[in-house]
Amino acid sequence: MLDFIKKNKWVFVIFSISLTLGVLTFFSFINESFIELNYFNFQTLLFIDLALVLLFFLVIVREIYKLFKDKDLQEAGSKANLRYITFFSISTVLPSIVIAIFSLVLFSVGLQKYFDQKITTAVNNSYDVAKNYVDETRNNIEADVLLVAIDINRNAELFHGNPKILQGVLRHQRLIRRLDEVHLLDGSGSIMMSSVKDTSLEFVPPLDRAFELLASENRPIKITDAITNRSSSLLKLESFIDTYLYVVKFLDPKIIKYLKETEQAVNFYYGVENKRSGIKITFVLIYVIIVTLLLFLSITVGIKFASRFFRPIVNLIRASENISTGNLNTKVPIIEAEEEIDKLNKNFNSMIDRLKGQQEKLLLSERHEAWENVARKLAHEIKNPLTPIQLSIDRLKDKYLSKITNENDKENYESYIRTINKQIKDIEHLVNEFSDFARMPKPIIKNTDLKKIVTSVIDLHSLSNVSINFNFLCEKEKILIAADEAQLNRVFINLIKNSIESIMDKSKKNGEFAYKIDIEIEEKNNYIYCTIDDNGIGFSNEDLTKIVKPYFTTKAKGTGLGLAIVNKIINDHDGKIKFESKQNGARVEIILPKNVS
Repeated sequence: MLDFIKKNKWVFVIFSISLTLGVLTFFSFINESFIELNYFNFQTLLFIDLALVLLFFLVIVREIYKLFKDKDLQEAGSKANLRYITFFSISTVLPSIVIAIFSLVLFSVGLQKYFDQKITTAVNNSYDVAKNYVDETRNNIEADVLLVAIDINRNAELFHGNPKILQGVLRHQRLIRRLDEVHLLDGSGSIMMSSVKDTSLEFVPPLDRAFELLASENRPIKITDAITNRSSSLLKLESFIDTYLYVVKFLDPKIIKYLKETEQAVNFYYGVENKRSGIKITFVLIYVIIVTLLLFLSITVGIKFASRFFRPIVNLIRASENISTGNLNTKVPIIEAEEEIDKLNKNFNSMIDRLKGQQEKLLLSERHEAWENVARKLAHEIKNPLTPIQLSIDRLKDKYLSKITNENDKENYESYIRTINKQIKDIEHLVNEFSDFARMPKPIIKNTDLKKIVTSVIDLHSLSNVSINFNFLCEKEKILIAADEAQLNRVFINLIKNSIESIMDKSKKNGEFAYKIDIEIEEKNNYIYCTIDDNGIGFSNEDLTKIVKPYFTTKAKGTGLGLAIVNKIINDHDGKIKFESKQNGARVEIILPKNVS
């Protein structure tokens, strides 16, 4: 999914920008955005929104055009692809229309209910209750100062007689009246005695205007400071000389906060009520833009996904058509797709490889059977006259050699006889090769140590070829494999013999050099890999195409059956053999399944 988004990131970028601007337009209209609400700004936002919607629409048209222009999808799977996109689009459009109608009706009804008379009354009453509570709290300060003044006037003699007791009276009055500060001030506003709840707060004396009003009206003066939420009252004490009682009470910050929030809510409520019609129109526009964007995005994703989904299917259809015609060299292109589709493509290619391998084995088996029949007939037809020819030569030698008196003629006669005998031996060798190839038995499978077989073959050849450096690499002590020991022994005897002959032929042409044959065996994933590298004359590209065919040989005295027998043995063991030419030599690689029971 992330890969799909990355490949189509520009589609999602356009959608994200459009959706963000749509939401921004709505919040700008209700004046809750960083963009100032005015006619020009709002019209500009709507124009940009509509332009992006149009751009998205053009993207959809472009994708549809590309889809139908794609020849790959037109040839196969186009109808299914079109049905898929149509179904996807209809499945997106119909619910969107239903939801849009339902949402608009619900919004209209909900907005109407929002401005119901009962709700309006409740909003107004909530603000009045909060405001009245604050006003009542502030007005109570006048009653508090009168009650405190009565008790202090009653204990006026303590001011000079026992100030500590009067201090206690102040504190007691502050606590029972739930005041924050109680002060006794002189006419200049200086503190004579006080009791405060929070000593860290700075004392704020009453204004001179308060003292002037108190002198003229002779009643408690209420002082309200909305900034610091302070309510205070000043009263002259009748039992004292030039002494004033000054009490202070702070309103609870939470109450003030609730009052402000209530006031803001009321203002917002009436602001929305005044813009009711405009909000409905804006909501319809923004909703249409957002739904259209979502719809366009769904259709675009549907088109993209359909192309991504049907292209591998088209490739599978093509490959299956090619296979039906007998072309097993076809492959399903591995393209970027969903994990399941990718797995299907790989399994399909694997199936083709297996079919091709089975076909090759079947054809090879048929060829081997035909070659075996030819070899059997040739061996029979050639071997029959060899015995009488050999007997006739022996008789000619016994009967006439003693009768030749001339030494020169006698020597020539013996030479002729030896040449004929040599050719007969060569023909017998050829017949034996044909017979071996024709009589190749089915392998007798049992658990065998491949490392032991290769080691014995190397020891056999190294005794008669001391000039060649044999390097054998095998990390494990044993390499067990289910195979016919005698046939594998024949395989490695033949291959190493060919490497030795290749090195000797190169030596005759180029002179002496460091003779080397490297043999390595390793085990990977239940398969045995064996490689034989030599620095002989190597293979030509032409030879590689015919090298395992019977009767093909590049040797002067070769029969062309050695590698054919090797190839048949490897195939009978469900393995593979590869011949490669490399710089300064050749490589043979054998791959065999372990199949150990």
